[in-house]
Amino acid sequence: MKIAVLSGKGGTGKTFISVNLTYVADNSNYIDCDVEEPNGHLYFKPEIVKREKVYAKIPMVDKDRCSGCRRCVEFCKFNALAYIKDNVFVFEDICHSCGGCMLLCPENAITESDKDIGEISEGVFNNSTIYTGILNTGEETGVSIIKKLLNNIGDEHYTFIDCPPGSSCSVMESVKNADYCILVAEPTLFGVHNFNMVYKLVKLFDIPFGAVLNKCLAGENPAEKFCIENNIKILCKIPFENELGKLNSNAEIASQKKEKYLSLFSSLLKTIEEEVKNETAFDFKR
Repeated sequence: MKIAVLSGKGGTGKTFISVNLTYVADNSNYIDCDVEEPNGHLYFKPEIVKREKVYAKIPMVDKDRCSGCRRCVEFCKFNALAYIKDNVFVFEDICHSCGGCMLLCPENAITESDKDIGEISEGVFNNSTIYTGILNTGEETGVSIIKKLLNNIGDEHYTFIDCPPGSSCSVMESVKNADYCILVAEPTLFGVHNFNMVYKLVKLFDIPFGAVLNKCLAGENPAEKFCIENNIKILCKIPFENELGKLNSNAEIASQKKEKYLSLFSSLLKTIEEEVKNETAFDFKR
């Protein structure tokens, strides 16, 4: 079962929840797809067993063979190619490595070269495998790294995908093959605004989902109100506690340190299992 954990903004507790669910599940995969600033490994401190460079394919144009037809330029919806002064120029930073320009070129004037954009590592924590991707400084997109990370999913019962924040291409790549999504929200109006973006995203992908409300205080909770108004299943409410904040700030796994948090996240995992079973049964009936 592939469970993606996402949020509309950073700082809501997405990694905190992913890490603790991985711990209580045991014998699972944790995949940190937040490749611009991965931090799940700070909690697990895994024993690294493998590192691998990740390369993106970048087009190279043979000026002698190019006829100037501009088909490649017209095809590229990301404007990564331009025809200037009888030459095709490639803007590497915005190229998405789709390979379409090379396939369309009638003169076979375009080939591809490898560009080093980052690295993935594989580590071990207890009975779980920890995968981390990191994008090189200055690179524009980590989609290629995320694709490679998600190819590592093995036969473990659970795979927890710690997504990037927001609703960009990187997030879409992280969630598109998930079996279930956990949307993490914080009790602020700003948090709800961004929560709405990922809510629309998972609706677009038609993936079953539920919400975890983090940092809950007494009194009105805008995130809870939004979930009720939009008929979003609230899977769990995590209180705002100094003890929990201290454990998290020190990169300690709360479920490992305190029995009450172990119970909380074990209950959350059980709720997710039931939700997935209900969704599967509903789809079968349809």
